[in-house]
Amino acid sequence: MKVTWAPLAREQTANAFAYISAERPSAALRWFEEIVERAGSLSDFPDMGRMMREAGRPEVREVIIEPYRLIYRRDSDEVVIMGVFHSRQV
Repeated sequence: MKVTWAPLAREQTANAFAYISAERPSAALRWFEEIVERAGSLSDFPDMGRMMREAGRPEVREVIIEPYRLIYRRDSDEVVIMGVFHSRQV
């Protein structure tokens, strides 16, 4: 299954990386690597995230990468990463 990133999700990931790296560059790199790894895993395991009750739609799911939430939509042939939010934002 194909995994794509919405422009907003790319921007949010870059902003979070910059924020974390301002204080802890090595932690930011580890966080970024985990985000990329988890997003890549969705191509083989698109249902690995839990359904988001807040979204009210079963195709919208999330993967927790503390303290962030990777929000994605699972379609029949594609996974779209819709956003990366700090857990306090959602």
